Amino acid sequence: MAAPASLVLRDIHATTAPSWWPPAPGWWIVAGVVVATFVAIAWWRARVRRRRAAIAALFDREVDAASTPPQQVAAMSELLRRAARTRDARADTLHGEDWLRHLDAAAPKRKRKAPARTDFSEGPGRLLLDGGFRRDVNPGDVAVLRALARERFLHWMGAPR
Repeated sequence: MAAPASLVLRDIHATTAPSWWPPAPGWWIVAGVVVATFVAIAWWRARVRRRRAAIAALFDREVDAASTPPQQVAAMSELLRRAARTRDARADTLHGEDWLRHLDAAAPKRKRKAPARTDFSEGPGRLLLDGGFRRDVNPGDVAVLRALARERFLHWMGAPR
């Protein structure tokens, strides 16, 4: 064995730190997943906006096609019944006060402890009972009913805010 004095010893050199660019393949995958997630969320939100606009346009087009306020009330009632059938098959059999209570029960929940909404059974929605059959209907009442019916129609047709 060689004498310790004859051995050539050198200092240990640390390797250089890896450069930050280009990143490792795993980081490329993470970046791709993040970008794909943002693109998917943006696409989904745009799709929801387009769907809501199309459903709202359908409601407005059908109601605007009616020339008199009683015809507008009848058109709103028909649209609400068609939308109700998509959610509940027994909605066809409801008439009168039962139909108005069904409309109230289907109100979107705003707050947990908010009182039950009675916009249809006790409010302007009562016009749906006989407004389509009246000779004269106040256009102001029809406008209030239209906003209420439009909101319920959009909710039932699955058009979130």
